[in-house]
Amino acid sequence: MAYHNGTNWISSLFVRPRDTKKEIWEGRIVGVEQAASEWPVDESESIENLSDSIKTHISESNGVHYISGLNSIVDEIVLDSGIQNTDPRPILDKMRRIKSSKEIELMSKSANIASLAHIEAMKVSQIDIGEWEIQSVIEGYFMNCKSRWSYPSIVGGGENGTILHYNTNQSVVKDGDLVLVDAGCEVQGYASDITRTWPVNGKFTEPQREIYELVLKAELAGIEACQNGSSWVSIHTATSEILAAGLIELGILDCTLEEAIGDPVEFDGPYRNFFMHGTGHLLGLDVHDVGGGRQGDDDKGPILEPGMILTVEPGLYFSSWRTDIKIPDRYSGIGIRIEDDILITEEGPVVLTSDCPKTIEEIEALVGSGV
Repeated sequence: MAYHNGTNWISSLFVRPRDTKKEIWEGRIVGVEQAASEWPVDESESIENLSDSIKTHISESNGVHYISGLNSIVDEIVLDSGIQNTDPRPILDKMRRIKSSKEIELMSKSANIASLAHIEAMKVSQIDIGEWEIQSVIEGYFMNCKSRWSYPSIVGGGENGTILHYNTNQSVVKDGDLVLVDAGCEVQGYASDITRTWPVNGKFTEPQREIYELVLKAELAGIEACQNGSSWVSIHTATSEILAAGLIELGILDCTLEEAIGDPVEFDGPYRNFFMHGTGHLLGLDVHDVGGGRQGDDDKGPILEPGMILTVEPGLYFSSWRTDIKIPDRYSGIGIRIEDDILITEEGPVVLTSDCPKTIEEIEALVGSGV
């Protein structure tokens, strides 16, 4: 809670008081005094005083900033008081868009750990490896670095890689299959988010290579579009133009580029049959952080500014089981996504996940090298 004492704004945190019996069973509690002395707040109070304290401050105020639905006690107090209340999230969301130097340091560390975890997974990959085994290598590396996953890891072998949020991770990856791995970690609450796709046998087939090179070309164009002052939607435009043109060149679509993309705001053309999601999202204390939409959803997102960190993650997916469209036999079962974490600077985009290999040559040299 924050309140104004007539002179300054005061931040006050409600915490559990010390309780020896609970601490014996569940671990040490910070408590009121230690929270006030060691955490970046002006004062702390016992959670047991929550109701009385809020009632007091409301009675001395003309209005409150308050998020409903988080605490039933607070909801009841604010509604019963009849005081004017305003949702602070639009203000806080904008504040979270721009990262401080310390936040950038933490997110760079998170990106580095996740990059090295993906490298370890590539090294141990071999024919008939289980998706769960790849997951365990990645998440074990996170834990070994005193980190944890920032979202449930996606490890999709073969056709499973065409399912965008697949996380069953219980299938065996067969010879000739690709494996799509979307996995990131957190450092002190700050997230990373990486996707790489590689052939489990260490060698891309010609159709896999064609789609991979197209997705990589689109990703590089998306990263280049991450310029200070550019519009949010410009990143999605850059990747979409590359993917749509490539689908036409490969004979997957038979139309003009304009027809393939469709409405330049809605992006509703037939290329979306194979690229269904947005190109990226803001990243921070949440893997899909607040402060902006997703490219492709609308063009009302923020103008890119130094200090923003976001993902760029184009992909193409050819699910053989789909009945709504015709899937070319040559590409049936292929799912490829490539994703990096990007810091916006005045000089241009900085790829925080650059330690994670993504060229075909780098990947083929790495896969299976640790077996």
